[in-house]
Amino acid sequence: MSKATLRERARYWFDNTMSKGTASLIGWLAVASVGLIFLVTGLALWLAPDEPEGASSLWQVLWISLMHALTPGKVASDKGSTAYMAVMFVGSLGGIFIVSMLVGLLSNGLKEKVDRLRRGRSRIVESGHTVVLGWSDQVFTIVGELVKAHASRPGSVIAVLADRDKLAMEEDIRDHLGDLGRTRLVCRTGRPTEPHDLDLMNLDAASSVVVLSPEGEDPDAHVIKILLALAKRAGNHPPVVAALASSRNLAAARLAGGEDVHLVDSDDTASRLIVQSSRQSGMSVVCMDLLNFDDGEIYLRADKELAGRTYGEALHVYETAAVIGLRRPSGVVLNPPGDTVIAADDQVVVIAHDDSHIRLAAGPPQVDESAVVTAAPHRPEAERTLLLNWNGRAEQIIRYLDGYVAPGAVLDVATDHPKAAADLAGLRRLTVNVKDCDTTDRFALESLGVGLYQHVIVLSDDRYEPHHADTRTLMTLLQLRDMQRLLGEHYSIVSEMHDESNRALAEVTEADDIVISDTVIGLLLAQLACNRHLADVFGYLFDSHGSEIYPRPAGSYVRPGETVTFSTIVEAARRRGETAIGYRHAARRNDPPHYGIVLGPAKSERVALGEKDAVIVLAEG
Repeated sequence: MSKATLRERARYWFDNTMSKGTASLIGWLAVASVGLIFLVTGLALWLAPDEPEGASSLWQVLWISLMHALTPGKVASDKGSTAYMAVMFVGSLGGIFIVSMLVGLLSNGLKEKVDRLRRGRSRIVESGHTVVLGWSDQVFTIVGELVKAHASRPGSVIAVLADRDKLAMEEDIRDHLGDLGRTRLVCRTGRPTEPHDLDLMNLDAASSVVVLSPEGEDPDAHVIKILLALAKRAGNHPPVVAALASSRNLAAARLAGGEDVHLVDSDDTASRLIVQSSRQSGMSVVCMDLLNFDDGEIYLRADKELAGRTYGEALHVYETAAVIGLRRPSGVVLNPPGDTVIAADDQVVVIAHDDSHIRLAAGPPQVDESAVVTAAPHRPEAERTLLLNWNGRAEQIIRYLDGYVAPGAVLDVATDHPKAAADLAGLRRLTVNVKDCDTTDRFALESLGVGLYQHVIVLSDDRYEPHHADTRTLMTLLQLRDMQRLLGEHYSIVSEMHDESNRALAEVTEADDIVISDTVIGLLLAQLACNRHLADVFGYLFDSHGSEIYPRPAGSYVRPGETVTFSTIVEAARRRGETAIGYRHAARRNDPPHYGIVLGPAKSERVALGEKDAVIVLAEG
């Protein structure tokens, strides 16, 4: 290859400087302007040395040449010889080109800067902010709940980083949530898997990080890659909570994220909630109330005056909060035995409407002894459950259901899904039968004899995209509700849906429980972003071992129709080894948003519960 010539080297150097952007181009224009001015000055001094009149020095001629270059219109007022006029005309003509190019370059440079700001590529300068990495429908639930949690905190900030347009993200969030109150929303465009883009979020000063599971194929791989990028970055590492779609990827995600990451298994959590809701009507509403920041919330309290007292005594200590368990150095235990002594380093787990409103009771509990009922413990019986449709978490749901039911229970799976009940070996209590059925067909549903079942579970069919799957679920619910009405049948119905907006439509069917899995996971992530220590509490609640939430007949605790204090209900439950946390009015069971459920009422509140009403308790299954 021949050696580069001097001309080629000069051209190569010139091309490189020209490619450095607006600043470099303006620099070349400045050089050209200086050259033009000195050229015009030199020609003027040579060809017309005594012009214009009054210009007696080099600097005055330079100034006149500069003004002609920057203001070409000045040539119209010039007077003098032909040579002088020609030189000034050349200077003005060159100035036209230079000024035009300068205006264009400045315009393009400003446009590029505005576009960069519009794309959200500047580094945020905040502290104590919550960072959300990624984008899915869960972002609306998470941001909405964080706004509620930060309502009393002025200057709180939520920062979102996703591979989407900055303005589009802000508009979508505001369209879904409306006014964000005191909370400021900051969106940045970038890939959460790229360390350079993560630097935009000022993670060193963040209070917590939420990693979302994106929509599409293999979302867990994307989450794991984000966790790797977070773990490898230098600086402080704030607590991280992340959602995974599949339990199979938990081990890899823990290895990628390290000790600062708490992982939420979306499939496992949704499956447990569906099973518990199918067994206990109203369970999903209770869990949604506990997970959101609207009403009953879970708090951890470290009150020294409780040290040395028993758990049974602590149930009556707070007037405006319901004690549900203890957080000890060894772990969380809910509804421990009543004689459990509270140690000095124990924290009390309570349900209250607001942490700032929790107050101690003024005196001993007001218990109406004559209204307390002593009932025999509930003994589970073998039941029949109908499962309609099939999806990827159905097998997990059946295995969890096997841990709840009494021996001899029967589960019939009705679906035309080709993968239904393909691998269900190892069940201990449950007998599973599979029936071919189009669950949206009225005659096919009637042929199942739905009235023979105590519980019906309607899953979302994963062969269809989420919106269409929800539509099919609604059709099935409408058919079931109409069959109940015409035939006078009674069975609980729990249904699974994807889109929160379909809940209002589903309420027309009066389904006992509607589980929106994405919403539940979003609420849980928001809770853990605010207080990651609650992870053990919610994990305990969703587990089949230990105490769980049960709505049980009010007549098993107090005399039906008799007005009593809530302290009386708490004491009646305590004597049964249970913890009362609220009640449910049957007459309002289909009235949103709480469906008749009241959590953590004041101990002195007086209430009359009928035969169809329920007391919500934590109890052993």
